[in-house]
This record gives sequence, structure tokens and C-alpha cells, in this order.
Amino acid sequence: MNDIRRELAVSKSIENLLVARNLRGMQSVQSSLKPGYCLRAARRLLSCSGRVLIGTGFPVLDTFESDGPAGAIALYRVLEQTGAEPILVCGDVLANAIGGDYCVERVSLGRPTGLSQQVADLLAYCQPELMVSIELPGPAADGHYYNMRGEDISSGTLCFDVFLELSNCPVIALGDGGNEIGMGNVLDKLSELAIIPSVTTCDELVIADVSNWAALGLVAMMSYCAGEDYLTDWDNRAILEYLACRGSIDGVTLDNTLTEDGLPSETGKALVNALRDLIGVSRVEGPG
Repeated sequence: MNDIRRELAVSKSIENLLVARNLRGMQSVQSSLKPGYCLRAARRLLSCSGRVLIGTGFPVLDTFESDGPAGAIALYRVLEQTGAEPILVCGDVLANAIGGDYCVERVSLGRPTGLSQQVADLLAYCQPELMVSIELPGPAADGHYYNMRGEDISSGTLCFDVFLELSNCPVIALGDGGNEIGMGNVLDKLSELAIIPSVTTCDELVIADVSNWAALGLVAMMSYCAGEDYLTDWDNRAILEYLACRGSIDGVTLDNTLTEDGLPSETGKALVNALRDLIGVSRVEGPG
């Protein structure tokens, strides 16, 4: 096991790496977060032995974005290894796409009549110990949900913030642009960005240039803390191909490609290798 000073130093290095490209201004808002957020979030994940609800599936062109589900799957796989019981929470399209391979609970999109009861029933059944939101839009000050283009997507999005409203369990949120659940934690800095920000807060916010990368950063931090290599089987290209074959769309290009936020799978692979360097495990070889 590693002492707290070394763990905190590794956490800070991971946090800086995740926003190094500053694609959407996350490096600029990082100063609003107390350093060590990757470590604190990783510890919460590692301490779980019960159910963990992982909400994901940003809506785009009547399907789902590649950024978000990939990271959710990365966390899902690790939580299975650490003794927790992960459950993916998503809308029908994503649930139909991956439900045969993962434990999934589907939730109606938008805020139809009865949504609060549907969520309350699901929470009563699952009794989650922890919840994770990755790349899901959160409501703005006006109560509506917006994408990075400022378009109102309220009717077609997974309103995972309802889970936050109806549950008292801790919440970790992952995002990359400012319009996602959890970004209310850095609301003071989001006014500098050309977006309509989310005001929803969380217990621990992890930011990155790509939300999938935030999840991989957490996997790296969990690996370092636990002394286990949870990145060993991660194949960035394979997971993007898995999602693309099931209908995923790149949220930036709006194309059905093996990319995440306009970046090729090789960029994600390079990120994984950099994370491996930071935590002292072997690098990934072979294709993206």
C-alpha cells in the first residue's frame, strides 16, 4: 500500500494530465476544485461493497454519444473486480445496445409524468451505496438541459439528477464541458466558458478533456491505491468499436466512428499509457 503523501502526489499528477489539452476549458476551472479529487473519488469507489448506480448516455441524433458509455464500462468492470455490484442506468437505446452484456436499468427520457415514482421505485429496489454520473447533462438555472451547442435537449435526455434529488447516497460526477451533472461545484468558473452551465452539484467532481478519460483516470488511481493493475485489459479501440457497432455517435463530429469527442482511439490509448507511467505499470502495446 502507498502512503497518503504519495497517493496525493499521484492524484494531482493524474488530475493535471486529464486536463492537459484544455479542449473545453476544464484546465481553466480546475483551480475551483480542491486537489486530490481523483484520490477521494477512487477511495469512495474502492470502499463500496454494495450496489453502485452508474448513469450514462448523452443523447445525440436519437442515439447515444461514445463519450460516457466507454468510461462507464471501464468503471463497471473495475467495480466487479473490487466486490461491488455495478448497475448501468440509461435510456432505452443504450440499454438495448448493451443490456445483453451488462446489468442495466432503463429509465424514461425527459421528465414524463411518473418519472419521480419510477426513479423512487428503482432506488428502493437497488438501495445504492454510491452513484456515479458520467457525461450526463444536468439542468441549468432555468431547469432545462442543454448540449454544448446551447440546444435544449430536455425532452430526450436521461434526467439522472432526479436520482440525486431522491437519494441521500454519495455521488461522483464526471464531465468535460460544464453542462454536465456535478458542474455546479465549479459554477463560479463556468461563466468564463461559452456554454449554458449545469447547476447540479455532487460530492466529488472529476473533470477531464474527455469524460471517458476521467473514468480512466479514476481506474488508474484505484489501481495505485489498491496495488492492482485494473488497466491491464483496457483496449480503447475495442471498446469504441463495441459501442460504434451498436449505434454510438461522436458528440463532436456527429459521425458513427471509432472516436470520442473528435479524437481517434489512439489518443485515448496514449492517455492510458501516460496514466500507466504515472502509476508505475507496464504500457499498452498494439493498435489503439
